[in-house]
Amino acid sequence: MELRHLRYFVAVAEELHFRRAAERLHVAQPAVSEQIRKLEQELGVRLFDRNHRRVELTDAGAALLHEARHVLRQAQVAEQAARSARDRSTLGLRLGHVADALPAAVPRALRSLASGRPPVHAVIETGATMNLLEAVRQGRLDAAIVCLPAPTRGLRTLSLGGEHAVAAVPAGDPRAVHAAIDLHQIAPERIVVLPRAANPAFYDAVVTTCRHAGAATTLVELGESNVEHALLAVSSGAGMALLPASVADRYTAPGIRLLPLATSRPLCEAAVVMRPEAADHGPTTAFLHALQRAGRLLVPRVPVAPARAAA
Repeated sequence: MELRHLRYFVAVAEELHFRRAAERLHVAQPAVSEQIRKLEQELGVRLFDRNHRRVELTDAGAALLHEARHVLRQAQVAEQAARSARDRSTLGLRLGHVADALPAAVPRALRSLASGRPPVHAVIETGATMNLLEAVRQGRLDAAIVCLPAPTRGLRTLSLGGEHAVAAVPAGDPRAVHAAIDLHQIAPERIVVLPRAANPAFYDAVVTTCRHAGAATTLVELGESNVEHALLAVSSGAGMALLPASVADRYTAPGIRLLPLATSRPLCEAAVVMRPEAADHGPTTAFLHALQRAGRLLVPRVPVAPARAAA
């Protein structure tokens, strides 16, 4: 006796109609009739009384129906258990982040997950803030690292702390020997920035910070969200670049110095965003726990420099 036989039998027993049972099973009616005939032959009993007008269960059929339903339920439980075991051994986290801001705690948390038991492997992509938020809302990403403020209505948001700024200058620039760069002291010059769409919170904070400092600057907005391109633009003489401080944890470039901006206030706030039901998703929960162990999650919201959209 095979599970297929029981599925066909239960469908006919519940529909009491061979054609409707076949439609429910998405098979041809002769196939249903053949499987029922084989099952009756194997058991040595008649399961249905049937004629041209109706189909009825026999006493043997009624007895089998109760047990068949139980067997099929148990088979489904066994199947789900096997799939759950498979999923636990190959857990995956779909994580997005803006190209220029990724606190060092995030890669550390991901390494911790990958070496855990069971391991959680991350599929990571970069993107513009609005695209990442939409991907989280639609379920294409489990979580994303973005900078605030951002339109996160309807999403759960957990702070990763303030994101300061660094200035990228050529190693031969006189300011490269300083411990930090003060915007009040820079001469009028161009400042290289990534496209606003990539990280609007940081971009707007740069504009506002320069304006408040009275720095007569011209922003050179790159065509794509690529930190390497920004560093290359600096080395080729396009100007200094202002980037999120976490860039310094991930990028180095020959002939480029990364110096902190001389301000005690972060320009924006890095955060993890996810759907409200993320607590029910094992890989996301494991990621949040790993971040918490790294000491970069659930910190109080920090004051950030006021930012307004660029004119």
